[in-house]
Amino acid sequence: MLPPLSVLDLAPVPGGTPPSVAVRRSVDLARLAERLGYVRYWFAEHHGMPSVASSAPEILIAHAAGATARIRVGSGGIMLPNHAPLRIAEAFRTLAALYPDRVDLGIGRAPGADPNASRAMRAFDGEDFPHLVAELLAFTTPERFADDHPFRAVRAMPDDVPLPPIWILGSSGASAAYAGKAGMGYSYASHFSPSPAAPAFRAYREHFAPSAQFAKPHTILGAAVVCAETTARARELAATMQLAWLRIRRGQFAPLPSPEEALAYPYTPAEREAVRGYEALTVVGNVQEVRARLAAMAADCGADELMIVTNVFDHAARLRSYELLVQG
Repeated sequence: MLPPLSVLDLAPVPGGTPPSVAVRRSVDLARLAERLGYVRYWFAEHHGMPSVASSAPEILIAHAAGATARIRVGSGGIMLPNHAPLRIAEAFRTLAALYPDRVDLGIGRAPGADPNASRAMRAFDGEDFPHLVAELLAFTTPERFADDHPFRAVRAMPDDVPLPPIWILGSSGASAAYAGKAGMGYSYASHFSPSPAAPAFRAYREHFAPSAQFAKPHTILGAAVVCAETTARARELAATMQLAWLRIRRGQFAPLPSPEEALAYPYTPAEREAVRGYEALTVVGNVQEVRARLAAMAADCGADELMIVTNVFDHAARLRSYELLVQG
């Protein structure tokens, strides 16, 4: 039995497809996800990557929310060191005003960019993450600032709506206890982290303190999935990200290769061994195989929800993967 399902969208850019088209295609998946009963639809934040067009999550959130009616929309996540906390408080209060009770604010400490892109954004040090979160909260609850603090009189407008529910994103477990103590939600990125989620979820629950946003702990497990009618077809589609992942590791950033290009690539033994690490993090197969593995993953760590990310070359095959997953 699978827990509730959600979507993580990076607006993947296949080779030969303009990035602007990839961005606009997100609406297709958002509408499908709502129709299929997915719980929420989050956009990741990445910069300077030709294979990923989700560089402005708050804009994509508004676009997806405007094209749907019920599904929750949000960030998975806003990489807080890239931004001034006031700017994020303003953006997400604005979203909350436009789409009441539908917006989530997922935040993380990773840059979501290479060092040059991070420098171009004048990013803060990730070690300042707890301070940045505290400042974000203080802009919506001014008494958190000291009486003589210069920001105490600053208001994040519109100030008559609350900040959306906050989720802390993690990939190592380092922020799990912090999320629990703060009474926030917690999402673990098992789609790119080789570390098991169970210890992080346990630390989160052990430290959890109820809050106005979360009366009880809630965990989301991120999972990379490629689902197709047959195992062979799913493996063919998954070849795209295997080659893309290898190139990213080398610092070669390019749009996603086609399955044909990926399957024809002459992997060396060392490259093939490196790709096996990525393969282990991806759930690939037919409906029964994928659902069985996802159910086992969720049960192993006690995830309350699964957030599915599917990056393949063909747009129709991507939509079909999400459709098959809930129809199995």
